[in-house]
Amino acid sequence: MTYCKGFTRTLGMTLCMGSVALSQHAMAQSAGNMTLSVGWLHVAPQGDATPLIVESVNGVAANQEIVGSGAHATSTDTVGITAEYYVTDNIGVATLFGLPLKVNLVGDGTLQKYDNLGSTRPMPPALVLRYHLFSAAAKFRPFVGVGVNYTWFTQVQATNSQFITDSFGPGGSAHATLSASWNPVFEIGANYSISKHWSVGATLNYIPVKTNLTLYGQTAAGMQIVSRSTLRLNPLSAFLNVAYTF
Repeated sequence: MTYCKGFTRTLGMTLCMGSVALSQHAMAQSAGNMTLSVGWLHVAPQGDATPLIVESVNGVAANQEIVGSGAHATSTDTVGITAEYYVTDNIGVATLFGLPLKVNLVGDGTLQKYDNLGSTRPMPPALVLRYHLFSAAAKFRPFVGVGVNYTWFTQVQATNSQFITDSFGPGGSAHATLSASWNPVFEIGANYSISKHWSVGATLNYIPVKTNLTLYGQTAAGMQIVSRSTLRLNPLSAFLNVAYTF
């Protein structure tokens, strides 16, 4: 009988400790917690650009399309950062951003011979509402998300001197702008808990970004030439990360 009582007490303590451990683990991804994720972010644009149209010459409308011209943005890598607050055990609000990245614009069609036409540094922060599957105590938790993004561009540069010379003559110059835009965000991903606070994760998101490119050129004689194109970036982004939950 003494053995049975001892066994019962030991079993009870074990079950109690297991319940505490489970509840502590659940706290890692439950209402009121905050998770900070850092990792490798790969951004792969999926779109291209419409043909370049010479809109005006010295203020006079031209509307002349450069037939066969086109371009696309290159893939790039940076450090991604995500902060997520769990509103409930299954619903979280996440902010997505990363260190500044550089994207090159490469010529297509009749502009392919120039290779890199220019570059820019897009700034694409996003706010996403996520729904996490399974219970807060589960180690593996897939999620889906939908949100909104605002993308603007800094350091927009026309860098190919041969393209500038061919377009605006010897001694010509050029600079460019890209318009900002609000865009939807679509996301899927999953987290796997290693301990109460630490986890690893993977996220894939898609943002249908469209921006208007305006190219301002000037000949050596001072003639102003304005050209436009619509650039569809539509980046597909993969984010592999390590996360800490507070």
